[in-house]
Amino acid sequence: MAINVVTVNVNGVRAAFRKGMAEWLAESGADIIALQEVRADDKDLNELFTANPPAHGGQWHILHDAASAKGRAGVALISKVPATDSRTELGPDDFDSAGRWLEADFAVGDKTLTVISTYVHSGEVDTPKQVEKYKFLEAMQARMAQLIANGGYAVVVGDLNVGHTELDIKNWKGNLKNAGFLPEERAYFDTIIHQQGWVDVGRAAHPDVAGPYTWWSYRGQAFDTDAGWRIDYQLATPNLASLAKNYRVHRAASYDTRWTDHSPVSVDYSL
Repeated sequence: MAINVVTVNVNGVRAAFRKGMAEWLAESGADIIALQEVRADDKDLNELFTANPPAHGGQWHILHDAASAKGRAGVALISKVPATDSRTELGPDDFDSAGRWLEADFAVGDKTLTVISTYVHSGEVDTPKQVEKYKFLEAMQARMAQLIANGGYAVVVGDLNVGHTELDIKNWKGNLKNAGFLPEERAYFDTIIHQQGWVDVGRAAHPDVAGPYTWWSYRGQAFDTDAGWRIDYQLATPNLASLAKNYRVHRAASYDTRWTDHSPVSVDYSL
């Protein structure tokens, strides 16, 4: 049984639906959709996805963790079947991760699939924003160590706001001192992938090639010239990664047909 998992930063879910997300949703074939930067409340999500049910019947089941500040961040998991359990705890008790980390367990036959929708801070060098980003990356790294130690089927997906290697950013030389490509940020990914053992499904599908990119600035000609960043990931435990196929970046056909500045990233997991 193949489960299609999609992740996308919607850059505001209400705006995304106004710009064409509903049409993509109807054709996506997604079983589980992880959203980041929802920037809406439960009522908005319920109305939008009730009005746009799965193509072959049924209804969407919605889990949503909003940010502490209204209109900021927010992560969600939209699924064809309800989750059996969900969690939002991350890091120490005094750490505010609201709207940035949402775990859910799904029963797939006799297996449990854990999907985490996460939205890492964008950061800004030498500011409190960068301090918060490092706090979050530390907490994420610690939780991912626990998850992989459990030996189950888990995948951490979302906008992780870090390009791991030079292959992940078109203009990597010009971003060596900018948030998103700092050596200190990339070191967290070295630990998660090379030491903990998580598999970057996108890179495994496209080894030793640039991209495929998942985010392009709205400014200038970034989209038309493919001057993008690969910052939207699916990081799977090894046993789940071995069942992954059909990695795909749903890049819009043209600049004016985009409904977010990111592209959905989908993977089929043959559970």
